[in-house]
Amino acid sequence: MSLTDLEQAISIDLDGTAVAGVYARPAGGDASATIVVAHGAGAGMDHPFMSGFTRALNADGFSTLRFNFAYREAGRRFPDRPPAAIAAWRTVMGVAGELAVQAGRAGEPVWAAGKSFGGRMASMAVASGMDASGLVFLGYPLHAPGKADKPRDEHLPGITMPMLFLQGRNDPFAIPNEQLDAVAERVGPNAVVEWIDGANHSFEVKGAKRPAAEIGASLAERAASFVRAHVPSAE
Repeated sequence: MSLTDLEQAISIDLDGTAVAGVYARPAGGDASATIVVAHGAGAGMDHPFMSGFTRALNADGFSTLRFNFAYREAGRRFPDRPPAAIAAWRTVMGVAGELAVQAGRAGEPVWAAGKSFGGRMASMAVASGMDASGLVFLGYPLHAPGKADKPRDEHLPGITMPMLFLQGRNDPFAIPNEQLDAVAERVGPNAVVEWIDGANHSFEVKGAKRPAAEIGASLAERAASFVRAHVPSAE
């Protein structure tokens, strides 16, 4: 995939394994925050949904860093186990902070965001001590489809930083919808769920076909508004 004028390809060392990343700062170099974005289980960082989301954030004044997990870089289909994915998140968040320093923006807020698997691994990393200014979930996989009795939420109530769940009403990973609402209520006021009517796990809406890049970009405004509301310097 070709890069925009704002984007630069970088290599990230994950404990001896090099993975690809794409870093971008908005024109002029200033940014409200850096948002690190991880892909879902079935597609890498260059999927149009991912690039559409990050590029819309760049246009809205945010720096972004999207990256590949090691399994995706190696061409494997099965996702990394949580310990490896959590370690990857810790490393990449550190890289994002270093890039902000290099840009003369030491102390810039760094948020963690992710599509499905990538977001869940970010939340697990935060729950185990990773520093982040907040979390944005693009389709949180609360449970496997049809297995609402086995939720993946045990670590969420312990997270106190701002969390935004962007979720499709028709996402089989979050049906019944009330289950995710109940999780957010247990977490507390720092957790907000924004439902996208008619959307599935990929945020596609039946009868309203759109390119994946456009779908990803359409979520950026919601994410940007939430992040800005929790970044003191941007208020």
